[in-house]
Formats: sequence, structure tokens, C-alpha cells
Amino acid sequence: MAKLNLDKQEAEFLGKTIRTWEAEGLVDKETAEKLQSTYEVKGFDWRRLAQYSFWVALASGMVAIASLIIDDAVLNWLEKLYDTPDIIISIISAILASLLFLEGNKRKKKYPERVFSNESIIFFGILLTASSIAFLGKTFDNGKGHFSILFLLSVLVYAALAWKFSSRLIWAFALVSLGSWFGTETGYQTDWSFYFLGMNYPLRFVLFGISLVLFSFMMLRFSMLNLFRELTYIIGLLYLFVSLWLLSIFGNFGSLEDWLRIKQIELFYWGIISLLFSIAFTIYGIRFRDHIAREFGISFLLINLYSRYFEYLWDITDKTIFFGIMALSFWLIGRKAEKIWNLEFLKK
Repeated sequence: MAKLNLDKQEAEFLGKTIRTWEAEGLVDKETAEKLQSTYEVKGFDWRRLAQYSFWVALASGMVAIASLIIDDAVLNWLEKLYDTPDIIISIISAILASLLFLEGNKRKKKYPERVFSNESIIFFGILLTASSIAFLGKTFDNGKGHFSILFLLSVLVYAALAWKFSSRLIWAFALVSLGSWFGTETGYQTDWSFYFLGMNYPLRFVLFGISLVLFSFMMLRFSMLNLFRELTYIIGLLYLFVSLWLLSIFGNFGSLEDWLRIKQIELFYWGIISLLFSIAFTIYGIRFRDHIAREFGISFLLINLYSRYFEYLWDITDKTIFFGIMALSFWLIGRKAEKIWNLEFLKK
């Protein structure tokens, strides 16, 4: 039988549990020794190191490119290329993006275990695709400022590429572009006023997040979309809960000047709505074993509670008491989370 490969904390907990069972007579010495031999402590987490390394590499690469661009010699060279037609830059970017997508897909099939290096290649392809669409937009710009069309085009292109290459990363950018299109299109339709159908941006994106979450449930009916369903659900919940949190702070005000004229207590009902959503998703997640809904619900329940505490009690509470309460509450949360983790680990 293959041994369980556990990290140090898990192994220590399991070892302590087995020794406790033996001391209390629940298992005999021989059984305890057999149980102890069924697991081993895993070595260094090379997968996580690889993941962080590629993140650092991508960040460093972008910094290097930015540093290169501001170099005087490069700036002089770019000035010479200033007259290059936008359509040419768009085509070159599209060709390079296509080559990167093909290479990334080829490597995914040939080296499926190289997850992070493959995704890095696809990520640069995504950036070049965005560049191609942006310069294509400049080519056909008529001066009306309707650039939300570019975001919509990005949604269609990224969705098609995600489908073609079965890439969740590209699908994530399709959903981000969809949110960008929704925000800019509603702004354009109102001539960039503060409100669209009486809603400011956070309230609009509450509806957008709900729509995306509902769409993720509709995706269950189509097996061809199963690959992207969970990611759509997560991003939809992220849009929804972040928008609700912002709404609980700023209310349905479109400008900072209007918001500063009122007292924060006057927006308490938005905070209650946000709390109710958090509680509802927490209960739903627990009842139907939906860990995504449960974790979003619990996380934003805590965020909302602490936000309200800062809003209403920061000025009237002694700072020693305030941070003492913070320390105690997070310690209690940590203890409870540890117990839940231990129970789940034992079930495994």
C-alpha cells in the first residue's frame, strides 16, 4: 500500500492522534505501529517553488521590459518607429500571439507536467493579443470614444482561444474583459455620467456578478463548458462580493463629493444587505457542501464585520482595546479554523 505523503504539520498531528489513541487503549501497540508506518513526511514542496519562481520571472520580465522602454537609446529607436502604421503593429502582435499560443498548446500536450512554464508562454500570448486588439482599435478609431467595443472584441477572441486550447487562464481573461466591457459600455451609454439607470458602478457590478454566477449554474447543462464552469463561478462571486463590499462603504453615490456630505451610519442598510448575502452563501455552502460559496461567504462576512467596526467604532474606542479585540477575535477564528481543518484531515 502506498504511503500517505503528508506535510510536517499534518504528520505531527496524525502522529499525536495515534499516540493518544494508543495511550487511551483505543488501539494496541501493534496497530499503532502499523498506522504510524502508513504515512511519511513529504520533502521540499518543489511544486510551490516552481509556481512562485515563474511568478517572479513574469514580474521581473515585465519590469525588465519597462526598464528597457524608458532607456534613452530605446526611446530614440521607438521615435523612429512612431510612423509605423497601427495596423502593421496589430498584425505583428497577432502573429506573435498566435505563435505563442501554438507553442504553449504544443508544450501542454508534450510536457503536461510543466504547468507553470506552459502557462507563462500562454500569458505572454494573451498580452500580445491585447496589444493587437488595442492597435486594431486605433486603426479604426473614429474619434467617438466608443472603446468598449474593443473589450467586447477581446471577450470574443479570448473565449474562442480558451475553447480552442482548453485554457482556463485565457477564459479568466475573457471574463475580466467581459467585466471591462460592461463597465465601459454602461459608462459610454450615459456619456460617462455617474449613474446608469440610477445605479453607480458598484451597484451595476452587483447585478453583473449575480448574472455571472447564474450563468455558471446554467453551464452545468452543457458538458462542453464543464472545464470553465468552476472558474466562471469563482470570478462571478468575486465580482459580486467585492461590489457588495464597496457598496456597503460608498452606497449608491456616484461622486466622492456627494459621499463625503453624509454620515457613514446613513449607509447601514447597504452593510446589512452585504452581510445578508454573506450569511446566505455561507449557509448555502455548508448545506450543499459547496466549499467555494462557503469560503466566499465566511471571508466576506468577516471583511464586512471588520469594515463596519472600523466605520462606526474606530473613533470612539480606545486603540488598546480595539486592537486587543482584534487579536482575540482572530485568535478565536484561528482556533475554530484549526479544529475544522483537523476534522476534515481526519476524514481524509
